[in-house]
Amino acid sequence: MNSGIGATLPLALGIAISPVPIIAAILMLLSPKARVTSVGFLLGWVLGIIVAVTAFTLLASSIPAEDADASKPIRGVIQLVLGALLLLLAVSQWRKRPKSGEDPVMPKWMQAIDSISFPLALGLGFLLAALNPKNLLMAAGAGLEIGTAALDTGAVIVVIAVFTVLAASTVLVPVVGYLLAAAKLRAPLDALRGWLVKENTVIMAVLLVVIGVATIGKGIGSF
Repeated sequence: MNSGIGATLPLALGIAISPVPIIAAILMLLSPKARVTSVGFLLGWVLGIIVAVTAFTLLASSIPAEDADASKPIRGVIQLVLGALLLLLAVSQWRKRPKSGEDPVMPKWMQAIDSISFPLALGLGFLLAALNPKNLLMAAGAGLEIGTAALDTGAVIVVIAVFTVLAASTVLVPVVGYLLAAAKLRAPLDALRGWLVKENTVIMAVLLVVIGVATIGKGIGSF
């Protein structure tokens, strides 16, 4: 179980350091309906992570078991493909970075966050967690690690739970913190939002390169 948790830590970090959902959560926290929409977004975000990583874990568990000392070509090929896709996403993110003097362009739906309802916030959190291409690749990598680790059901549940908490932590912490101390956190959250908007693409490009290379390395090691 410990090996499963350790193997999925970088992938959980890859989901956690996602500027767009953090920015969305902060915008909700700074909106008139902060307590309603932020909680809905957090619940959707957590649920989306659980659904994605569980689905890929179930798929990976169907891969035929292999000798622990033998090469694992199926797993290796999947990891090489995932790593290559992460590197392609990194290139795409880098190309989208704003040029000198340009203002970053954020999704249009963020402009409507002030009027968003609880169900919409819940759905938005779920979609960003479960259907975002970058998160899907991270969840696929985590599911592959968990599903091929020969763990019993209880251990799988624990690993998925730890993965989910870590992956959701960057949305969980500001939401819970705001609910406990709203007045003190408004200014720091607004400053953090501005920085994330400016550096969004660069952060994601660097992160995707690091995790992509690590995944390719694991894939090579599986042969």
